[in-house]
Amino acid sequence: MNIKETIRRYVNILKIARKPTSKELKGVLRTVLYGFLIIGIIGFIFYIISVIAGG
Repeated sequence: MNIKETIRRYVNILKIARKPTSKELKGVLRTVLYGFLIIGIIGFIFYIISVIAGG
């Protein structure tokens, strides 16, 4: 695969891409926020367990 082919593929993707609507963007942001919260809570629980078990 050469540079011209790669650039042509990127251009084709950009041609069919569109900006998300406000509703779509809010949904994605909400999902990402929930994911961060869940991962953070799990990490905090592991931290608390390690402090209790180590101390």
